Amino acid sequence: TNTDRLSKDQIEKMVQDAEKYRDQDKKTEERIAAKNKLENYMYSLRHSIDDPKLKDKISSSDKEELDRAVKETQEWVERNEHAETDEYEHKQKELETLANPIMSKIYQGAE
Repeated sequence: TNTDRLSKDQIEKMVQDAEKYRDQDKKTEERIAAKNKLENYMYSLRHSIDDPKLKDKISSSDKEELDRAVKETQEWVERNEHAETDEYEHKQKELETLANPIMSKIYQGAE
């Protein structure tokens, strides 16, 4: 008998559901990756500005500015843990825009 078999409609629905969940999983994966990338970047900045070998190369105003920016970004991440991928990427670009010139100065001075 065919009573134990799935109908063509049931099979089609299962396939559609699987595709839908695959897309959701991919979006979740991308969002988590963007969040991790931002958190790793903040950690790297903190590590750099606290590095004893570099502390003489960074002005106190630059250090304060970076500290403040990293702290604000960290607080934003904590308040927005369900942010979308593009929001995490935007926050990282904001932080990079502020940090890159300062980090360039530090590393040029470290040579």
